[in-house]
Amino acid sequence: MTRKSRRLILIACCGAVLALALGLILSAMTGSIVFFRSPAEVAANAVAPGTRFRLGGLVTEGSLKRGPDQNVEFSVTDTGATVPVQYRGQLPDLFREGQGIVAEGKLDVGGVFRADTVLAKHDENYMPREVADALKAQGRWQEGEGKAAPKDAAKEPLKPAADATLGQRSER
Repeated sequence: MTRKSRRLILIACCGAVLALALGLILSAMTGSIVFFRSPAEVAANAVAPGTRFRLGGLVTEGSLKRGPDQNVEFSVTDTGATVPVQYRGQLPDLFREGQGIVAEGKLDVGGVFRADTVLAKHDENYMPREVADALKAQGRWQEGEGKAAPKDAAKEPLKPAADATLGQRSER
């Protein structure tokens, strides 16, 4: 066996081991990948019942109903479609009607999304792009909404705060 043929066999074996490792990694990840869906996609029957996914949108005004044992029902909308959601557990402090959320769970055969995790967004800056685009297209969301600072605050430089125990902080 020549030196060139040994080198080719070594390269082929390394390539086969690399391909096998890549295949094992991808097959292990298929169970943990969770896709994001908007209410419009769910309403269009793009998601099969029992499939685990993330649902994102705005909590519909007037849809929040609290039941016994921390059972909560509400609806999520992207203004194109609305999906009813059922959740059991403690809701995040920032959760409220009209607020952007992302819920993770499964769709049942009746079209109700059974969430096991609910994440509330503190403003639309963290809203998934698909939902933000749908809201922008319908005129319900502007680029400047959701920012905590007023427009004039960006023009003024920040001043150091006074500390009661240390006195006034000096500017350098």
